[in-house]
Amino acid sequence: MGRHVAVLMGGWSAEREVSLVSGQACAAALARVGYRVTPVDVGRDLPEVLARVRPEVCFNALHGRWGEDGCVQGLLELMGIPYTHSGVMASSIAMDKPVAKRVFAGAGLRCPPGELIGREDAATRGMPFPAPYVIKPRNEGSSVNVRLVFKGDNYDPAAPGAWSWGAEALTEPYIPGREIHVAVMGERALGAVEIQPHGRFYDYDAKYMEGRATHLMPAPIDAKAYEEALAMALAAHNALGCRGVSRADLRYDDTVGEPGTLYLLEVNTQPGMTPLSLVPEIAQAQGIGFDALVDWIVEDAGCER
Repeated sequence: MGRHVAVLMGGWSAEREVSLVSGQACAAALARVGYRVTPVDVGRDLPEVLARVRPEVCFNALHGRWGEDGCVQGLLELMGIPYTHSGVMASSIAMDKPVAKRVFAGAGLRCPPGELIGREDAATRGMPFPAPYVIKPRNEGSSVNVRLVFKGDNYDPAAPGAWSWGAEALTEPYIPGREIHVAVMGERALGAVEIQPHGRFYDYDAKYMEGRATHLMPAPIDAKAYEEALAMALAAHNALGCRGVSRADLRYDDTVGEPGTLYLLEVNTQPGMTPLSLVPEIAQAQGIGFDALVDWIVEDAGCER
């Protein structure tokens, strides 16, 4: 048997169920290529579990807060266990969308403007952008609790049950056009896929339920724009200090024709590894099968200190 890998999955974030699917798929792939695998459904006793299991590497298949925002990464650093994907700083910055925006702006990357706003300010001053606009949590993934407000929706943030983002939310103007996603693997951008959601946008259901979106690989956009999307994703990966695999989410505004304008929305440092996930799909189009991808991610694992 090969090295002993603990696959961390589940946890207690809003993305628990997706993480379990990702983790189970990765654990099966690692077993197929010869690793000794211990699946771990992560709870708050994780330090004790890892001390007992004694893995040589942790494959971090957690999604969302606590698993993707630097918390688990910091624990693994303290325990001296090599782990997959990005380190503490890159993970925490990427998960905090307003902070990541500032990093991207410093790297010269085009992003939609954004503003943090609380419920009381939204109720008294109104939203900072005219419709259409987007409201999203500052630190969630998988489009959890993202809301699009279009003209005519008559959205009132002060209405009972209308505000579900806690103390504050990030608001952005809605960028019309197309949904583009780019996978980065190490020091290269692998490719870009266009997603055509069958609903209003590429929401949680469209990401994880069969038949809710059409995937176009490679993204059928202007050739120069395609190369720019790859360059933006790699630049964002490097600006954050990411390691291993990441996925950049972009909007491509081609409403006045090709070539259009690309906007970087965010970077996911631990992209999904489910049957409908985009990084495995993009990798497969480049001749990198799922098992080979997961094997590479483990071999890229490490600690920062």
